[in-house]
Amino acid sequence: MKMLLGYSLCLLIALSCLSGLVESGTLHLDSCSVNVHTHELRKYYSTIRSNAIDGDNEIGVKLLDKKLIKSLQNGQTCCFLRLVMRFYVERVFSNYASSQPQQQRCSSALANAFVSIRRDIHKCHCLCAEETQRTIDSLHSEFDKLEISQAAQKAVGELDTMLEWLEGLKTHA
Repeated sequence: MKMLLGYSLCLLIALSCLSGLVESGTLHLDSCSVNVHTHELRKYYSTIRSNAIDGDNEIGVKLLDKKLIKSLQNGQTCCFLRLVMRFYVERVFSNYASSQPQQQRCSSALANAFVSIRRDIHKCHCLCAEETQRTIDSLHSEFDKLEISQAAQKAVGELDTMLEWLEGLKTHA
């Protein structure tokens, strides 16, 4: 009976993680727009957030600062988002690991959602200014200063900043 109850609880957690609501919004990225399910991203992230934050031992290091995002030049939203999505897909999620199965599933679902957003942004033909590229280079540089799994842990823990920014770009479809 206990095993059945434990299995049912795990199944409910997994289903809650994988059954995101289909609230869509359009992100306005300079001369381009893409649809993003920010509620779904938040739902996946809420499952892994506490583990990511609790495992972050590098309190004095900040990878993705709100000031950095707010200082974007006009016309650089598309470029910045494209480069940040690339960073998260190629460097962060590929090195982030959780020991709990439901968190692994949500982390994978979040990574897949970022891959999808990245694919849609590639259709936008974003133009990148030198300043935006330098900003992303500094993000990579700070990431590289940490041990790879710790850096990935920190980057996942800082996803709140990214999600807040995405929500600010969104208009409901």
